[in-house]
Amino acid sequence: MSPEAKRAEAPGRGISRRTFAIGAVGSAAMLGLGAVKLVGAEAVVRPPGAQDEGAFIASCIHCERCREVCPQHAIKPARLETGIVNLRTPQMDYRTGWCDFCENEEGGPACAAACPTKAFRLPASPVSENAKLGLAVINRDWCLAFSAMGCHECVDACPYEAMGVNDDGTPYVIDDACNGCGACEYACVSLSSGSISVGATDRAIVVVPLSEVHHG
Repeated sequence: MSPEAKRAEAPGRGISRRTFAIGAVGSAAMLGLGAVKLVGAEAVVRPPGAQDEGAFIASCIHCERCREVCPQHAIKPARLETGIVNLRTPQMDYRTGWCDFCENEEGGPACAAACPTKAFRLPASPVSENAKLGLAVINRDWCLAFSAMGCHECVDACPYEAMGVNDDGTPYVIDDACNGCGACEYACVSLSSGSISVGATDRAIVVVPLSEVHHG
């Protein structure tokens, strides 16, 4: 049996009772003081297999093993501002990597394989075609291409042919093809030195949770 499989079968490892108790007491105290909301102030983009939010939250023990094994370093623990329920549960961080669904790894997504409580419920293979982590959204005010600067980094980076370029050189997202992998966000250079648009606080293309997608 591989070391990864052994770790996945050991539900008690990865978080001490003392650490868990300190976190629980601190969270309860802050909730009692009204410092944070019970339910997250913002939705988060989850790793593959964690899209059923209710079922995932009920099973996740905040051990962070999924983050530790992610080969792309694209998972981080959710922070306090997302709410007590979300605190230290895994969310995607496309500033440090993107999700390739571990397509070249035996056994599929490493995050799901490492989870000791089987909180991840993967769809049928290929996971990259049947899982939708979120949807990429372009902020035209911050996108360099919409300022006639000829940037197509996001389009070039997309491995799933979910982006295209309009006749005027601006990029667009093909919603039905986008699986929220985050390659576009990871590649975006809009916050790089010398190319920051006025008022920009994030990259010009970001993956948002499906619950935040507004269909017109």
